[in-house]
This record gives sequence, structure tokens and C-alpha cells, in this order.
Amino acid sequence: MIMNEAHKVQLLLGGNLGDRAKYLAKANLQLSTTIGTVVYKSAIYESEPWGFDDENQFLNQLVIVQTALSPTEVLSKIKLIEADLGRAESELQWSSRIIDIDILFYEESIVKEKNLIIPHPRIHERRFVLEPLLESDPGFIHPLTNKTVRELYSQCTDQSEVVIYAER
Repeated sequence: MIMNEAHKVQLLLGGNLGDRAKYLAKANLQLSTTIGTVVYKSAIYESEPWGFDDENQFLNQLVIVQTALSPTEVLSKIKLIEADLGRAESELQWSSRIIDIDILFYEESIVKEKNLIIPHPRIHERRFVLEPLLESDPGFIHPLTNKTVRELYSQCTDQSEVVIYAER
């Protein structure tokens, strides 16, 4: 892969079932073998479920991957990774899961397709997303809001507790 042709994709990995840290590690490995070069991994954060109640806390990690794949190809590979790791598709919008991989940003691209919206539409609402983004690139400008990650974080009304589970 020629690095000039690589695109920077920011992904959020998460899960709250099983050996959560092991599933994050397995997802990282598969990302590096199917999507591109993992160039950054945030600390692993622990937080309560967002949008539903469950006793199992989530672990989340931001991963930045350099890829030559298009956004649609990245999504296709993500779905295969999630299925391979045992994620069951749920009819519920928010529910417990072994692994979830969301595309937060694909460089500064804006994508609006039936099954793919980039930037992820709820970044600004979720502290568990903003904390690792703040760690990785606080000055990154959201292409729709024209606000930096730092500004989005300071304006976020989510009061969920988000703590570092494991350092980078």
C-alpha cells in the first residue's frame, strides 16, 4: 500500500459481554490484517451502557487505521470482523454485545448512505466516544459541526462516568 493513497479512519471499538479486553485485542488484530495499518490505539475506557440499562460495563477503545479501502469497503470488512468474533445482530438499536466497531470519521469525509453515515451521527452526545477522541486528536475538526473534538467534549451534556481501564 502506498501511504499517499491511504486514508485515516477513526474507529471506536466496544463491547460489554465476555472477556471484553480479549475481544478488543482480537478486533485490533483483525483490523490490521483486513483493513489496513493500525497507527494509533487509545487507552481502553470503561463506561456504563449508553441508551439502555445493563449491569455489564462497556470497554471502548479508539483505533486509527490507515487504509486504501473506501468507506463502504471498510464497513463491509467491519461487519465481517464483528460476525467472526461472534456478534449477534440485534433488532434493538442499543443492546449488550461482544463487539461493536463504529466508523467515527473517515478523514474529513461526509458520507450519507442507507447503511453508512460518516461522521457517526452521535459523536457529540457520547462521552465514552469523546474521551478517547480527546486523547488522540483534541484539535480534529468535525466536518459537519466545524467544532474541534475539544469543543464537542466541553459542550457534551452526557454525564456518564468514563474511566481509564487500561493505559495505552
